Amino acid sequence: MLNRLSRPAALTLCALPTLALLAVAALAPLPFSVAQPGPTTNVLGDDDGKPVIDITGAPTRDTRGALRAVTIVATGPDASVHLGDVLDGWFAEDRAIMPRDSVYPSGGSTKEIEEHNKKEMTGSQDAATEAALGYLNDEGATTDGVKVSLQLGDVGGPSAGLLFSLGIVDMLDGDGSGSDLTGGKSVAGTGTIDDTGRVGAVGGVSLKVQAADRDGATVFLVPKAECADAKASAPKSMRLIPVSTLRGAVTALTDLEKDTGSVPAC
Repeated sequence: MLNRLSRPAALTLCALPTLALLAVAALAPLPFSVAQPGPTTNVLGDDDGKPVIDITGAPTRDTRGALRAVTIVATGPDASVHLGDVLDGWFAEDRAIMPRDSVYPSGGSTKEIEEHNKKEMTGSQDAATEAALGYLNDEGATTDGVKVSLQLGDVGGPSAGLLFSLGIVDMLDGDGSGSDLTGGKSVAGTGTIDDTGRVGAVGGVSLKVQAADRDGATVFLVPKAECADAKASAPKSMRLIPVSTLRGAVTALTDLEKDTGSVPAC
């Protein structure tokens, strides 16, 4: 005959497997990365003692203001992220929990991922240059013989493409009438760009807005499809401008600088 367990003993016995599972879950690495606002860089200035944008074959302008490329910093592809990290990140405004595969290509080693990001950055730089020179050609500027070299430290990926293009336009032509494209303001932004000037989404926008605000930007250019993410973390003092093309971004900044036209807003 079996002895009947007391109620407390029965509850304890049932709870043991659950506690064991929770302990395993807390210790097991999870397929996530923890991201936070990263550094920003003025593409009109220097990075590590070298010009971010170096132009030869045409005179360049002395620019005021700033065009800040923004970044996020995420835990590495080999880092172990546990349940506690995920729970902390979910409740922190300055961190985000992202699927690791959305941050890093799956199936690659750390070295392979670094090479992938470098290739994406190189392709983005080439597209940014072609888009900027194409825009200037359409505006009647002569760009024959112009050569552009771009460098931005260890930043990888294509998300600085829009800011590179705007920097080239500002250094060569400004707003088209002798003034700065930035109007002397600190303008930040993000977005991929193709060689025709189309702007694409990038991800991590809410964190990038925080980085821009931290470093003094008062205007933020955001891919149109990511307006909601930008609004989620932008202070009321920051002007959010949605963009879908390089031409649209130049027009919006020019209208903002001259206080003319209707500047789009998120």
